[in-house]
Amino acid sequence: MFDFKGKTLVLTGANGGITKSIAKTFYELGANMVLTDLDEKGLKAFAKELDPSGKIVIPVKVDVSKSEECDAAAKIAKDNFGGVDFLVTGAGLYRDQLIATMTDAQWRETIGVNLDGVFYFCRNMIPLLRDGGAVVNIASMAAHRGSYQHAHYSAAKGATLSFSRSLALELAPRIRVNSISPGLIDTPLIQPLLKVKGPQLIDSTALKRLGRPEEVAQLVAYLCSDWASFITGESIHINGGLYIAG
Repeated sequence: MFDFKGKTLVLTGANGGITKSIAKTFYELGANMVLTDLDEKGLKAFAKELDPSGKIVIPVKVDVSKSEECDAAAKIAKDNFGGVDFLVTGAGLYRDQLIATMTDAQWRETIGVNLDGVFYFCRNMIPLLRDGGAVVNIASMAAHRGSYQHAHYSAAKGATLSFSRSLALELAPRIRVNSISPGLIDTPLIQPLLKVKGPQLIDSTALKRLGRPEEVAQLVAYLCSDWASFITGESIHINGGLYIAG
């Protein structure tokens, strides 16, 4: 449907359940890619699976909470592909912790990955983004309605929504910026939650099933494509109706 040949994607947190599907989708659409993740071994294996030649997909170990490592990834994108057309921030950290017993370190770690990393990558990619490019920041349904035992996560994702709107204003009309808010997507991340109350959550979802990672990837591809050329500053829900019915 879309042709991304000659285009370059930078994707953070690329070895996750949703982000792997995003990488596969963009690869199938012809894009060059710089994939970053903290799991260097897993990322390299995934990149080699996608592109044995190593010329189209470049894996880079990055801790997104560290500004200098994000700077280095931006340099790699510039040196290898000359610029960037699409940035998708998918790095995330999701850990259970009640507010009353949350330590300073736990708060800062989650904010560092889920919010600081978005800022660092967006800031560093601005000079590299080509005209007509697009940024998609991955937020969460938790950003809109909160999440029990995940106040640090939902706070970071809520800030990501606001940050994305501000970035859209600053980069318009040259670059479009949107965010997406996935609900329950069938990845390893939500398996512990499903064991506790899976049937209840699925029953509360209007479409009565979990989302598939490739469905999120298709939404991201759409938002990066020319078909979404008049969409910027938006947050798109993708949750099968859990948000309205739950």
